[in-house]
Parts: sequence; structure tokens; C-alpha cells
Amino acid sequence: MSSVRSRSPLPFFVYGTLRPGERNHDAFLRGRTASEAPARLTGAVLYDGPGYPYAVEHPGGSVRGELVTALPEAYGELLAALDRLEECETPGDPRNLYERVARDVVRTTDGTVLRAWVYLAAPPVAARLRARGTRVEGGDWPARRASLP
Repeated sequence: MSSVRSRSPLPFFVYGTLRPGERNHDAFLRGRTASEAPARLTGAVLYDGPGYPYAVEHPGGSVRGELVTALPEAYGELLAALDRLEECETPGDPRNLYERVARDVVRTTDGTVLRAWVYLAAPPVAARLRARGTRVEGGDWPARRASLP
């Protein structure tokens, strides 16, 4: 599946360090969001990274996160900031850690399916993770981190 690179004002599905209570939430999202709601991405699984997770497409998988809707006046700035944070400024660049793609996510509060930007592991990263990565069982990054000693 190819990346969608338009400036469409889609919400963001965040599943790692951008979730509430995680280290990048306040730095990137505080004051820039209109709403945040629990959500689920199907067709993907989480892998452990060096202090952050990677979502990798996988049939039957599920990732828990938040659906974040940016304030209209903050959307462009937030989109650019998240692309830099996730190291995916140039679509298809082999140096990318992630690719920003549009996917359907389910808002778990009411079951509504919405299209959102999701940062998935870039193809070379995803291939390495599938070969020798550690999956985050249950697809919930904060729950996994909370269970560590």
C-alpha cells in the first residue's frame, strides 16, 4: 500500500510516546488538539523499539491508541512536527523510520470508523522487525511499559 502525502486534515492515530502520559504527548500535542479519544487500529501489531514502539501491518492484529484531532489552526504545524519526530519527511526514503499512511481506525467510545494518519514502520524497518523483533503482546504500548520492572 502506498503512502498518502496530501495535506488533508485527517486526525492522527497515536500509539506510543504521543499517547497521554507518555513523554512526547505534552511536547507535541498539548494546546494543539481539539479532541483525543481512545481508538484501535486493526491489521497491525506493535513491536518494541529503542524506547518507542513500531506499528507493522499484520492481518488479524490490533493496536490500541488515541485518535487525536488537531485544532484547525495548528494542523499544518503539527503535521510537519510529527513527520520530523517520526523521521518520515520524504515519502519512500530508505532512511525513514516510519511512513505516514492513511488508515481506518475505530473510535472505541462509540465504534465510529474514521480515516486517520498512522505512522507505520517503514518497509526496511518492518522487515527487520518481522524477522527478529519483539512483539508487544496485546498491542498496547503503555500497558506493556507499565508491566516492566
